[in-house]
Amino acid sequence: MTKNIMIVGVGGQGTLLTSRILGGITLDAGYDVKLSEVHGMAQRGGSVVTFVRYGEKVAEPIVEEGQADVLIAFEKLEALRYAHFLKKDGVLVVNEQRIEPITVVTGAASYPEHIVEGLEQEHTVYKIDAMAEAKKLGNSKVFNIIVLGMAAKHMDFSKEAWLEIIEKTVPPKTVDINKKAFLKGYEG
Repeated sequence: MTKNIMIVGVGGQGTLLTSRILGGITLDAGYDVKLSEVHGMAQRGGSVVTFVRYGEKVAEPIVEEGQADVLIAFEKLEALRYAHFLKKDGVLVVNEQRIEPITVVTGAASYPEHIVEGLEQEHTVYKIDAMAEAKKLGNSKVFNIIVLGMAAKHMDFSKEAWLEIIEKTVPPKTVDINKKAFLKGYEG
């Protein structure tokens, strides 16, 4: 059976690093893995979407609407934008950070209110203020790994396997802080 994971965020939030960690853990477990990255205006704060599909044999990298088992959202509006990709029994893990898109900044649009509460009406939602937790750890850049830690509880891999792949994937000088961040999300 194929598992479908989506990671959504805004350029610069660590979506691609997170997808590399996910790809690595699935490969280490012996699965066939397909990854696909979609970059909007990533360097200008636009959407970044990564699909990670794994199973015995995976034919294509794209997750269809209504097929994601887990949707990892690094920003609330991105969670809303891509929630329709979730399966009925899928899980949405959302960082409660608000990053205003250029249309909101320029006044052409307004940022929706009560996004997470609305999503909770239709989906199983796990939320965390990962940026606040990352700052408590002393490094705001690891908020994505905190969100991944929370999402990891809804996937097929042991905590030890996650910590091992983080060690192999992140820059050597950041291994300890990334492991702490993962555990904050996983155990928090």
